[in-house]
Amino acid sequence: MSPPSMMGPRDRGAVQMPRLLGRAALAAVILAYTVYTIGPFLWLATMSVRTTEEISRDHYAWPKTFHWEQFHQAWVGSNFATYFWNSALVVVAAVMVVTLVGAAAAHALARYRFRGNRLVYAVLFSSIVFPPQITLISLYQILVGYNLYNSLFGLTLVYISLQLPLTVYLLEGFFSRIPQDLFDAAKIDGYGDIEIFFRIVLPIGMPAISTALILNFIQLWNEFLFAVVLITDPEKRTLPIGIRSFMGENFQDIGMIAAGVMISVVPVILAYIFFSEKLIRGMTAGAVK
Repeated sequence: MSPPSMMGPRDRGAVQMPRLLGRAALAAVILAYTVYTIGPFLWLATMSVRTTEEISRDHYAWPKTFHWEQFHQAWVGSNFATYFWNSALVVVAAVMVVTLVGAAAAHALARYRFRGNRLVYAVLFSSIVFPPQITLISLYQILVGYNLYNSLFGLTLVYISLQLPLTVYLLEGFFSRIPQDLFDAAKIDGYGDIEIFFRIVLPIGMPAISTALILNFIQLWNEFLFAVVLITDPEKRTLPIGIRSFMGENFQDIGMIAAGVMISVVPVILAYIFFSEKLIRGMTAGAVK
């Protein structure tokens, strides 16, 4: 038997005091970071339902009257509906293709050993290390050569090429941890390679796939540089380009600008709200064996 503890209440309090101070300090840091992160968004949200005159009188006041008509005016009168659906079409198509092709490529690199396997992986990894802006001129020339410049289809292909290496890199590490016994059992049951991919790899890898999907969606939804260079037709603008032109046309109407920006960030917020649990699970997948 271990001897009874001779520590009195005062001694135990002295030991617990540093822990309490540490927790209080951590809570203060988390609170400060939360305010720092959410504060600008709440300020933007309040400005989106206030007129420019009200904002000029007091930048931080709570709205007395909610001017929801500003959203309708931005959506209909300022062509935001077209920008929104252009972004939705391009981003959703690109994310779906990137997720499916990236998962298949990651499974092949993780499960099949062939000559040049690691070389392909190294090339994909190197494309992540270098900034994507260095490919802008070459991509522009390719799209012009194939008559895909200033087209949503061409922009979708560019987005696929930009996000595919990162997707493969994220998923390969997860797929490599799937036990080989599952694949051996599937082979015994008569499954082919395609059936193994769709019936075993995709269901098991869903947390990591969901993470890659969400990260790709957020990245492409906010992408500006390639869209502004490769799209010139006003009717084909995506949301980031549309916001820039909208701010140029309404640079004195702060309330309208805030309403337009809120329209663009709502899909990202909804995606995070509904898929945040899957995002966290996917980010920690494989951390504990």
